[in-house]
Amino acid sequence: MLHVLRFLRPLTRRIARRVTYTRWLHLLIGTVVMGVWLFIDTTRLYVPVLALGLLGLVPAMRLVEGLQARLLLSPYGYKDDSSGIAVTSSATWADRWRTALWLEIRLGLGLLTGRLTVHLLGMSADLTLLAGGVTLDSDPTFPLPGGEGHWWYALLVPLPVVVLFAAVVGLGELITAIAQRLLGASAAERLTALEERTEQLLERNRIARELHDSIGHALTVAVVQAGAARAAGDAEFTERALTAIEETGRAALDDLERVLDVLRESGRPVGSRPTLADADRLLESARASGAEVQAEVTGPLTLVPGPVSREGYRIVQEALTNVLRHAGPVPTRVRIAVADGRLDLEVVNSLTGPVTPAARGSGLRGIRERAALLGGKATTGPYEGSWRVKVGLPLDGIR
Repeated sequence: MLHVLRFLRPLTRRIARRVTYTRWLHLLIGTVVMGVWLFIDTTRLYVPVLALGLLGLVPAMRLVEGLQARLLLSPYGYKDDSSGIAVTSSATWADRWRTALWLEIRLGLGLLTGRLTVHLLGMSADLTLLAGGVTLDSDPTFPLPGGEGHWWYALLVPLPVVVLFAAVVGLGELITAIAQRLLGASAAERLTALEERTEQLLERNRIARELHDSIGHALTVAVVQAGAARAAGDAEFTERALTAIEETGRAALDDLERVLDVLRESGRPVGSRPTLADADRLLESARASGAEVQAEVTGPLTLVPGPVSREGYRIVQEALTNVLRHAGPVPTRVRIAVADGRLDLEVVNSLTGPVTPAARGSGLRGIRERAALLGGKATTGPYEGSWRVKVGLPLDGIR
């Protein structure tokens, strides 16, 4: 019973039924060229075969055949990227030869399908006429046992239709598998797709770090400022705290809007990300939270490449965020130095208590990941009674 249901599935399920008929149509379309040629010449049948082979060498034919194959062979139409059928022009001679071979195989399977369709349907028609006692003027499509005019021929009428259905389903599966093999992505295209997918994953990871650093920094500053203002009970200090919270919040909203623009892929130009030239913003934000921040900047920051400078800004931001989050407004020393083809970043703060596991969370991991992506190295941990984040980045380390 299960075998019968599986056999009838292409007729009973809507999507399966539709793709069964469209594959049948795709097979029959392959005979159009030969049919047109037979009206011109019935002897030199090699001409359309040769013409199709040469046509397959045209780069655009791969795109045309890929679109048609997706539309008629795939259950979900030409937009089905998971069909395994490419919709790009031939980029190499290997793609062209595969397209030419595809056209030849499609022609052969189309002729086979056409002959089976005509003969099997003709056999059902002959059986119907013979069962009704009609004498055929010509020989039947297929030799029939038992002579002419037997009523029991009516019992055989569905048999050719069932055989035709099985042939159509089988040939449809076969032509689809061949299309995926010959019109599918080449090794170079698969490698390009893999690289694009990797770039997307890296971009998502970078966006996640951006949100963690920017929004996390803003929220940490806001919490510290609010707590300090409540404890101080001073109107002037509260006013400064509210101003710092407002400025930090606006900066975080700008970062959030830029990240959302990337996610929307709106096509609008994305605002430039902050660089080490904007580090004063971070230092003032930390000072407004009550921390005593000493900064030392040496070397020409203008010589730092954009990617290194942007990532360096985020590293300093995350380090200061960790200071405020885990140690509070404590004395902190920030050093930014450019020399000998390197960018050195160091953030050192006083420890107010024992180091907890929370101090070794995702923020420090993000700092190490950023440094590694740029070919640098980050070390974090206790140092001479303080907590230190030290990062060294080569200016030519982007690989």
